Amino acid sequence: MHYLKLLQNLLKLNIQMSLAYRADTVVNILLNLMWLGWELLGLSIIFNNTETLGGWGPGELIALLGVFRLVNTLMAALIWPNTEKFNQSIRDGSMDYTLLQPVNSMFLTTFSRITVWRIWDLVLAIILIVVGINMSGDITTPLSTLTFILLAVSGAIVIYSLWIVLIALTFWFTKFDNNVTILQALLDAGRYPVTVYPVWLRIIVTFIIPIAVATTIPLQALRGDLEISRVLIFIGVGIVSFWIASNVWKAGLKRYSGASS
Repeated sequence: MHYLKLLQNLLKLNIQMSLAYRADTVVNILLNLMWLGWELLGLSIIFNNTETLGGWGPGELIALLGVFRLVNTLMAALIWPNTEKFNQSIRDGSMDYTLLQPVNSMFLTTFSRITVWRIWDLVLAIILIVVGINMSGDITTPLSTLTFILLAVSGAIVIYSLWIVLIALTFWFTKFDNNVTILQALLDAGRYPVTVYPVWLRIIVTFIIPIAVATTIPLQALRGDLEISRVLIFIGVGIVSFWIASNVWKAGLKRYSGASS
């Protein structure tokens, strides 16, 4: 309850900050619509030349684009705005103020800045998923929908954990400013179904750097393509990822010397 109340207060603060720049919010929403049109145009060009891509049809690729945008919204709403602030706080020692707060430092670093208008992206992503599933003719059930939600949350935790590990490296390498660029490059692999990649790359993006767990896998669950054993494995990947990230963060905090050193 304490963390929920704190998150509510942080959300209110960020909403007030967003309302101070209404014009920027409108422009950003219009730009997002433009990028969505560009992405759909790209899919249209692909399917003008082939009927399937890695065994996936146009409707399934549109649904996958929706899942990809769900994950990308997590990055744009939390990861991007907080990364620069975190990197700067390590260099100038202002991380001290975060550590002095009576709350988990990883939580505070994650939610101190929230790009609230990105809620619009969530709406667009859900619309894409619904439209894509209807186009493909796949039949969803309450169980497949629940499994999709669980795996989507697990996938988001994987991406979040990767981010935590990457920014925690700043504790060791103070000038490590390309952490989000690296994560974005990795995430782009999830824009297309994992079946389009060769087997060796499929293994990498599923188990070693599990980007596919955040995009392709949840959609496969929604289509009813996953056995329960695989579902449990991929949920386990999310749990293990978070555990690793938490320990890397704690190890990084021990390296931090503060502004007084």
